[in-house]
Parts: sequence; C-alpha cells; structure tokens
Amino acid sequence: KAAVRTNAFQRPERPVFSVKVDCRKVEGMPSPRPMCEIYVHSRRLEGIHLRGGKVARGGIRWSDRHDDFRTEILGLMKTQMVKNSVIVPVGSKGGFVLKGEVPPRPALDEYLIDRYREFVSGLLDVTDNRADGKVLHPPEVVRQDGDDPYLVVAADKGTAHLSDTANRVSAQYGFWLGDAFASGGSAGYDHKKMGITARGAWECVKHHFRNLGTDIQKEPFTVAGVGDMSGDVFGNGVLLSRAIKLVAVFDHRNIFIDPDPDPEKSFRERERVFALARSSWRDYDAALLSKGGGVYDRSAKAIPLSPEARKLLDIEGGDPSGEEVMRKILAARVDLLYNGGIGTYVKAESEEHGQVGDRANDRVRVNGREVRARVLGEGGNLGLTQKGRLEYWAAGGRLNTDAVDNSGGVDTSDHEVNIKILLDMLVKKGVVKGREERNRILAEMTDDVAALVLADNAGQALALSLDGHRSARRYEEFVALVDDMAGAGLLSRADESVPSREELLASPHRDRGLPRPLLCVLLGYSKMSAFQLLLETDFPDGAAGRPFLDGYFPRLLRERFAEHFQGHVLRREIVATGAVNYLVNRGGTLLLPRLEQGAKNGIGEAVTAWIEVDREAEAPALREAVVASGRPAAEEQAALLEIEDALEGAAQERLEGK
Repeated sequence: KAAVRTNAFQRPERPVFSVKVDCRKVEGMPSPRPMCEIYVHSRRLEGIHLRGGKVARGGIRWSDRHDDFRTEILGLMKTQMVKNSVIVPVGSKGGFVLKGEVPPRPALDEYLIDRYREFVSGLLDVTDNRADGKVLHPPEVVRQDGDDPYLVVAADKGTAHLSDTANRVSAQYGFWLGDAFASGGSAGYDHKKMGITARGAWECVKHHFRNLGTDIQKEPFTVAGVGDMSGDVFGNGVLLSRAIKLVAVFDHRNIFIDPDPDPEKSFRERERVFALARSSWRDYDAALLSKGGGVYDRSAKAIPLSPEARKLLDIEGGDPSGEEVMRKILAARVDLLYNGGIGTYVKAESEEHGQVGDRANDRVRVNGREVRARVLGEGGNLGLTQKGRLEYWAAGGRLNTDAVDNSGGVDTSDHEVNIKILLDMLVKKGVVKGREERNRILAEMTDDVAALVLADNAGQALALSLDGHRSARRYEEFVALVDDMAGAGLLSRADESVPSREELLASPHRDRGLPRPLLCVLLGYSKMSAFQLLLETDFPDGAAGRPFLDGYFPRLLRERFAEHFQGHVLRREIVATGAVNYLVNRGGTLLLPRLEQGAKNGIGEAVTAWIEVDREAEAPALREAVVASGRPAAEEQAALLEIEDALEGAAQERLEGK
C-alpha cells in the first residue's frame, strides 16, 4: 500500500524493475524517513534513491557496501538535508551496488557505465516530465501520488565521470531538465577543476583560525589528514595555502609522513603530484621529504619509523602496524586535521564501533577526545559521528560539521541547474541564440558562481560564531529552542545526536555557548523550517523578495536577462531560500522565533519587517565597514552583534506598531 508507482507494466519490458514508495506509509522504516524512495532492481544491480522533498538534490554513488548500502545512503541523505539548507532544494541521495559476476578492469569501466545508465533509466521510468508549462506522466505507470517532475542526479563517489552519461539518458527520455539533470557534465561546472568543495571547506577552516588569531594564508601551520593528492577534496584542499606544513596523511593505500617539511618546496611537489593522473603518495619525490620522512603501505604489519616520525606521532616501543600509525595520525598534535577522504574515523567514547556504520575503518577509528588538532576541517562526508564531534568540541577543539564545511559542491550544482533552467527558457524564446551561446555564457560565469558559493560558506561560518556568542549570553533560551524544535518534530534528538535538556543545562562549557556542532544542526533545521513556512506565504511574490531573486544569479545574468527572472520555474523557491539565508546568517537561529511572537500574520510579516528595517538602516554597508576595518575577530563579531541586536529591536517595534 505504500508503493505509489512502478515501471513493471511498461512495454517493452524494462532492463530494471523500479518501485517508488511513499515513506510516510511505511511504519517500520528507520528514521529519518525520506519523503519518497525509489528502489531499482535487476540481476546485475540494486539501488535506491532517497528524497527529502519534492524539490531535492544530491549525488548518486557507486557503493561498495553490498550488505548495508541503504544505511550508507540514508546517512548521506541526512547530511545532505542539512547541507542543502543553503540552497534551493532539500536533500536527496542515491546509490547502487553491482551484483553477480563483475568483470575486471578495464572491462569494468564500460560495465559500470551500462549499469549506471540502467539505474538512471529506472529512476526516470517513474518520474513525471514537463512540457509547455504542463506536467506529463510516464506511460503505462499507474500513479497513486501527485505530480512529481523534479529529479536531479549529481555526481558522487564512483560516478563523478558519468554526468554526461546520465544526461544522455535524460535526453533519450526528453526530460525537461535536459543537461541540468546531472550537473557537472561537459557543459557544466567541473567541481574538481574549480576545487569548489575544498575551497568552501577552506573558508570555514580559515574562519576557525582567524578566531584563534592566526592567518593560515601567511603563517606556517602543521596539517595532518585523510586523503591523497588525486582526490578532489583533499588534493585541492592542501593546495589552498602555501604556508601548509603537511606532516602526516593516510588514504586507502598509503601512509605519508614528512616530519618537518619546507612549506614552499612541499607545496610545489604536491602541485606536481596533483597534476598526475591517478596519482598516489608513492608518486611523491622521496628526495624532497624532510629527515625521517617516508611513504608506507597502510596494510603493513610493522613500519620501521624514524626517530623524527616517532616524535611527531608520539610513538614509543617497537615498530607499529599501519593501523596503529593511522590512529596516531588522527590523534597527532597539529594545528589542523583535514579530512578529505571517505570513511568515518572519529566517534565518541560512548559509541561502539558497530554503531558507526563503517566497518572498514573500525580498526583505525579514534575517539573525539583523543583528537589533539586545534582545528578540524571536514572536506569529506561522515568523517566523524555527531557524538564524536561533540566530544572533540568539549575537549577544546574547533569544528563545524560536514554539512556546513563541504556544502560548496552541492551549492555549485544548485546554481548550475537553476542557471541552465533559466538559459534553456531563454534559448526557447530566442533570447539566447542556441546551445553554443548558452554554453559560452555558462563558462564565462565560472568565477562569479564560485564567488557566490564561497560567500555562502564564509557567511555560515560567521553565522555560527555569532550564534556561539549569543548562546553564551542566552544559554537557556537556546536550550529552549532545541526543545521547541524537537517537540515540534522539526528535528529528531536521536537522529542528530542532540544532548538532552538536562545534559545541556548541566554542561561545564556553558561559558562557550552551545556546542558548535549542535549550532550547525540548529542552523540547518531552522533554515529548512523557515523556508517551508515562507513558501506558504505571499512573501516570495512581493517586492521585498525580489532582490533575493536578483542576488542569486551572477552579475552577467543580472545585467543582461533580469527581466526574465520572474519566469523561472523555481522563482519562489529561490526567493525564499535567499531571504532565509540572509536573515538567519545575520540575525541568528533565534531571530525568527522571537520576531514571530510579535507578528500577527506569521513568518511572512516577520521576515518582511526585518528586511525593511535592514534596508532602511543601510545595514549591509554598516556590516561591510566593520569587516573592512581589519579589527581582530572578537572585536569584529562584537560590533556585528551590536548591529544585529539593533535591527532585531527595530523590527520588533515595527511589528508591535502594526
């Protein structure tokens, strides 16, 4: 009874069987429940696609977790939901495993492409289409649900090179999104070339260090990490500052140790290795390693470490195994621990390894309190459990969550898809002369799109610091907000590992405010809730919302095509997302609940009042002047809080006067 669509009756017979499920109707489904799930099955593959809402976006990965890939995809969807609060759609995630006899390389590559094509076709078989403003339903599919034409499949682990493959399938189906169906293809934004996910995470890392009084673009600092130079997130990440001293790293093959690197020489060598196709740490020139450095196999039973490496990693006694060295790297006393790999490496002491859901790394995982890096950057997904983050924060560490740090990739995909929707509309109208001009415009805007995305990362990092100060001042009010959100069903304490009210009130760290990883969760869920509520008002259609529609698009589009923005099929969603991000990033997660108490007509009136006050006071210019003044981070944030407090007071007065 929960199955709402299937392709089982389509003719000719499909290569895969698909069934779409309304997850609200499945009583025993593990939390968090997606809005819907499409299950795709054949003798050669098995896959799922989980969506948090009607307009949802997230990648599809080739999974190697045959026994529990749904658990993996569900965890990633949950992260994507919070990550996507910065963009228009909510989160989705898909994944598939190969079954039966799989050919060895190089035949595997072609086999994978065929299976991916089948998986994507299985999703499109049960998805509606759009044409001339009308929704078209797939043939020979009985529908027990409403119109549902929005489906986007971004690249992910194992499928990063397959965007064009997915878009060819989209073209065969005549799907309305065209090559916006799978972002990052040959006529899209290449995330690895842009380095956008790493650059976004780096904005967050820079912010942590600025709060510590350190400029990591100029002052040398030590880094340990997870990943390799051929990887997008790690490789790009450790090329973002020439002051990096990369002392120890491991990936799925090797362990790299360089106890006292020369920042400039090692930077140039990392650059060289990054440019090599399918490189590994074995490609790093050993002659450039500092005294006592080396590259080793992570599977080694005993590694003959030098005295310098032992001192770096606090290793005594006999020759350690590769697993022991990896644990020591995670716990190294460095300035930054940068996760750019795949896997969950940090849990809480209270958690068993079996609860983590990443059996491959059970033997190298450490507890949050054992991590001694001053700052932790999460370029990769699911590098820590949420309880592990809270434990590391309680021990004095500085971090956000993966959903905040690495949102740059999905933010870029969001801009690409929404820009393509606009430009394809203009191609049909003859305003843009064909696909060639469209592609040229897209390419011209690469740097502008990156700037918009990085501004989102920087904005959220600052928002969390401001809420950290607010929650130290109004601790019990923030604890009450957590209770209210949990009580209203907006967030699940169990799913998000939120401490109980009693634990929060008894915290010995109240002077630091709420734990920053918890503030990250509140930031995401408060934005998602406000977005949904704001969509139900007429705010997205009014004059107060229009600047957020213009501000979403790069300068070139604003200058040439602004009069066409109103025709965008996701115009209202773009406005609501922009307004919520602007307001919450500056006024904090408590702002809207406080304003709504004085608003007779709900959230639309509250948002309008605050935005009007913000513009009348010319607050954007005031904030810019504070940031440009060059004062230390603490003074800058105190000055910004003064501005925001004054705006909140003025907005409340305006609401009370209505």
